[in-house]
Formats: sequence, C-alpha cells, structure tokens
Amino acid sequence: MQPQSEPGKQPNSEHAPAIEHVTSAHELLQALRKRIGEHPELAEAIVKLETALSILTVKTGGML
Repeated sequence: MQPQSEPGKQPNSEHAPAIEHVTSAHELLQALRKRIGEHPELAEAIVKLETALSILTVKTGGML
C-alpha cells in the first residue's frame, strides 16, 4: 500500500522517514502473510497498520 498524496504535491521531507517505515512494515507483513498463509493476528496487524496510515494521512492533510 503506497501512501497517496494529492496530485502535484510532494510529500513533506520531515514525513519521509515515517512513510518509509510504514511502507516497509506493510510490505513485511504482506510477505509474511504470503509465506505462512492467513492468520487472524497477522490480518489484524495489517488492518491496524492500514488504519493508522489512513488516520495519519487525514491528520496531515494528505501530506504523507
């Protein structure tokens, strides 16, 4: 899941490390899901990560 920002706007450089960490964590969890299959706790972790990213996007005005 790639963070979405408004067209024509560059992500704020102060948010770049957070974006990289969230994206990396999401990719790791998705890879783990593929490797071990479906697992309720893994699915919950992925949903929580996606929810947190959505909240951050809203709170930063899409600047993530």
